[in-house]
Amino acid sequence: MNYILFDGPNRNNLLPFTFTRPVADIRVGILTIREKWESYLDYTTTTITEDYLSEKFPMVEMETNVMINASYLPNYEIIALIKALEVNQAIFKGEDVIAFCVEEGAEHDGFDNFEAIEFENDIIKIEHTWDIFSKNGEAIIDDFELITKSRKSQPIPASVNSINPENIFIEKGAKVNFSSLNASSGPIYIGRDAEIMEGSLVRGPFALCNNSVLKLGAKIYGPTTVGPHSKVGGEVNNSVIFGYSNKGHDGFLGNSVLGEWCNLGADSNNSNLKNNYAEVRLWDYNSEGFARTGLQFCGLMMGDHSKCGINTMFNTGTVVGVSSNIFGSGFPRNFVPSFSWGGSKGFVTYKTNKAFEVADVVMKRRDVNFTATDKAILEYVFEITSKYRRE
Repeated sequence: MNYILFDGPNRNNLLPFTFTRPVADIRVGILTIREKWESYLDYTTTTITEDYLSEKFPMVEMETNVMINASYLPNYEIIALIKALEVNQAIFKGEDVIAFCVEEGAEHDGFDNFEAIEFENDIIKIEHTWDIFSKNGEAIIDDFELITKSRKSQPIPASVNSINPENIFIEKGAKVNFSSLNASSGPIYIGRDAEIMEGSLVRGPFALCNNSVLKLGAKIYGPTTVGPHSKVGGEVNNSVIFGYSNKGHDGFLGNSVLGEWCNLGADSNNSNLKNNYAEVRLWDYNSEGFARTGLQFCGLMMGDHSKCGINTMFNTGTVVGVSSNIFGSGFPRNFVPSFSWGGSKGFVTYKTNKAFEVADVVMKRRDVNFTATDKAILEYVFEITSKYRRE
């Protein structure tokens, strides 16, 4: 059986993060959604996504294919149903299709001719950007059980003050000294070759992925995920950093999501609660307006390759697109389009040649190439987001 993850109807709800990746490559919990499915299925997946992303994230068809809605996070119950699927059967959760089985090259208009199988158990669905942080605690717990099952953690060093140590897992090569790890409210996972520097205070659920660093004296409230090859300092609460991004200094990040290749300057802060305690509204790319989230706490959503200078202040419920550069005093507006350059006094277009120079330098520092495919994706994002920028 061949397994293919498709974006599904929630892709646009997950912008700006899905400007540069399929839904399957969003990180929530310890793993990306794709990594979760591949671990449960014990099988490599490919992707149906937007045409401009398909060169980097291709689809491979075989004789029989199971299509899986990548907005859903796997569990053992849904895996059992998926592995038993036959051609022209589909699994539904209410009106949503979770997965269906088709033969190679088959075309279908809806699911009228499919045998419907109803999935009645609980399952996590990521359908809005704020779900990434608000459902991160559940996802960390599930991933922790998946990753650590039948495995033994490296010993917790004697200098570490730990609470509920059986809920702490340290991978080989990780370094932790003179820190406090409190796993009483959720597990703590420390990835391969990661480091927690002295004086850090961590409360789970928390995931520090491979090759990432918590700087001296960091204060982390769960549920929080720091993706691979990232550096984090200061105070962080209930946030997700996809990977290859830095918040290396003091400042507060709360109820927020950062994509890849982002950087927050020293003493940058975001608000996650309005002064009047009202519901937070967040920029919605579908309606091209501000939509209700149902949340009282919601901070910063920042797309890939975006950065801010020192002492930047973000209002509650700010959305920053891809490859924007924000600096200066005062609060920038709470929707910053992709490829914007400026701050509270206004923005101009961040020219692609300059943005690409920075991307190339930043990625080479982590031994990653800024490829022609990466460039083509960002060029396409520049074009489709031009309507949001004020020249």
